[in-house]
Amino acid sequence: MCGDRLLAPLTSAGMRRSLLIAALAACLLTVGGCGGGATRLIIRTTSTSASAASPAAGLGFPVLATKNTTRVSGADPVANAAGVALAVFPSQGQGTHPTAVALAPTDDWQAALAASVLMAPPIRAPILLSGTGSLPPATSNALGLLAPTGSGAASGAQVIRIGDVPTPKGYRGEAIAGNGPYALAASIDKFVGAAAGTRNPDVVIASGDNPAYAMPAAGYAAESGTPILFVTSTGIPAATAAALQSDQMPHIYVLGPPSVIPDTILTELRKYGTVNRVGDTDPAANSVAFAVYRDPACTSNQPCAHVPGSFGWAMRSPGHGYTLINANNTLDAAASAALSASGSYGPQLLIDNPNTLPQPVLNFFLNYATPGYTAEGPTAAVYNHGWVIGDPTTISVSVQAEMDSLLEVVPQK
Repeated sequence: MCGDRLLAPLTSAGMRRSLLIAALAACLLTVGGCGGGATRLIIRTTSTSASAASPAAGLGFPVLATKNTTRVSGADPVANAAGVALAVFPSQGQGTHPTAVALAPTDDWQAALAASVLMAPPIRAPILLSGTGSLPPATSNALGLLAPTGSGAASGAQVIRIGDVPTPKGYRGEAIAGNGPYALAASIDKFVGAAAGTRNPDVVIASGDNPAYAMPAAGYAAESGTPILFVTSTGIPAATAAALQSDQMPHIYVLGPPSVIPDTILTELRKYGTVNRVGDTDPAANSVAFAVYRDPACTSNQPCAHVPGSFGWAMRSPGHGYTLINANNTLDAAASAALSASGSYGPQLLIDNPNTLPQPVLNFFLNYATPGYTAEGPTAAVYNHGWVIGDPTTISVSVQAEMDSLLEVVPQK
């Protein structure tokens, strides 16, 4: 028998992987109705064999959550996007629904990353994902539960479609079109500028060739409203150049090392505005470099913090949120971007091996994220929270546990 919000058993041998996860460990949902015509939602974890399961695993811990982390354990980015959207907008009462949802394409990672900016004010639209055919079940069910109310900043649209995605029936919509990924990113920049009434003075330029180096831009776009445009290793696409001209001499921040975006491209970009590079040699180090970066640079007289008029996360102190993503799952950056723009806010950090926390990310947590407390006791300390995106085949439980430990508040020496 099934109640409106009754929870199903969490895991059992042979249970199929869930369609979506709502990222709240206590809230498990099953997609589809059970009796009657109402839609009910239950979230399940990946199945666990009886021989491998501990008593805690039978309750979903630490697969779903630890004391300092929460996992969105979808089987793919489509499910992760649905879970993140419902975590950010539980949609269970007045004021908990989004005004709009962005429907981004699964076959165009550049456009999906660029669409992350729609989560920033004034629209605040989380991303759901779809291919060109019918909506995936996880997306369709999440959209029905989110029940967007309509965004005044987007002409009352409930669904903002990016590129060649389906048109959901029964929703007021706006479409953002473009001939190819770079034109779509430029169209998103224009759309967001019109909604806000002004173009953002900053632009992130990311690699259109190497997605792992572009991924960290998604969370920052969602938090700050800074649009994402793309270049290749050989030049500036015409659509990107036109968008930069329309942005009227913006501050341009190039994300990625010279091996990904050569210095010759930066020289060309200086025709359109001031140019700064932030990046490092591999995807994990690159995500950390972006997490700690601030312009203007930090000084002894101006401590490193995100202040009005500055660019960058400037994450050099504890008390924040952090999102851990596998660099091989590009769309997870778009899927999880709404977490960077809500709750505990914070950058997206990348790993490249499901079973290992990369040294740059480990050092980042050790140097900047471990909070301490003094004689006042731990209740007076600041606290972190980590989000883990993907099931344990994407990011292992051991890495999640290590992240949990690194984010734990400790006594100051």
